[in-house]
Amino acid sequence: MSHTAHIPSHRKPRRSASKLALRAGVAGGVLGTIAVAGAAGPANAEPVTETIEMPTLGSLAAGSNLASAVAASAEASQQEALDQSLQTLEQAALKKASQDAKKAKAEADRKAAAERAEKARLKAEKERKEAEEAAERASRTSTRTQLATTSSPSNDGGSSSSSSSSSSSSDSGSSASDSGSRTQAPTGSAASIVAFARAQVGDAYVSGGTGPNSWDCSGLVQAAYRAAGIDLPRISYQQSSMGSSVSLGNLQPGDILYWGSRSGSYHVAIYVGGGKYVGAQNSSTGVVERSLDWDPPSGAVRIL
Repeated sequence: MSHTAHIPSHRKPRRSASKLALRAGVAGGVLGTIAVAGAAGPANAEPVTETIEMPTLGSLAAGSNLASAVAASAEASQQEALDQSLQTLEQAALKKASQDAKKAKAEADRKAAAERAEKARLKAEKERKEAEEAAERASRTSTRTQLATTSSPSNDGGSSSSSSSSSSSSDSGSSASDSGSRTQAPTGSAASIVAFARAQVGDAYVSGGTGPNSWDCSGLVQAAYRAAGIDLPRISYQQSSMGSSVSLGNLQPGDILYWGSRSGSYHVAIYVGGGKYVGAQNSSTGVVERSLDWDPPSGAVRIL
């Protein structure tokens, strides 16, 4: 190897021919352009300068206004959407309130109609009861008139027999204290009445009951007399107003016992002899056979 192999060369590297030609062409073009411009323009022509406009404060303000307008538009859109939502909720609330008001009105109308119907029913019931009471009073008056008419001749023509009957009772030793202990067996219609009444002992007491397995006091008395072919009114004070009054010391089987006044009795029963009676007492006891001492009656009437 040569002893100078590692010594660098001080020569500049050669440029390629293409690069040199390109540089020469560019330079020639520039020079030509300058020469033409100098020949064509006036001698005192001012050099052409190009002005570049920079953003001004006005344009910046316009941009800011645009941004504000966009923000305001967005806010307005949001507010409009909110207003529409509130309007929808208000309409829904108004619709529901209207429906609720209609339902409440319909319910109020229904209740008012029911109250009017109930008042009309009560009024009709009251008028019916008043009519029944008037009919009962008229019937009681008629019955009393008939009894007075039928009893007057017998009192006029048969006073002696009544006196003799009374004296024979006195002679035989009958009194208020021992009439309840007599055990004389009933006969005829009285026997039918007593037998029917005793056959119902143990049945239930039901207000307004007329049998066959439940009774009230006047219903039992009416049915017992019907068994003997005798029709009686339905109400207790009507039954106690029938026939003739008898003392509790001169009772006979089949007599009707009453509690209260004769024309205003509130309870009736049937005397069955032996100092006892059968009656539909109350819902606790039902139809029972009791001693007169258990619940002493106010009086008695005789129909037979």
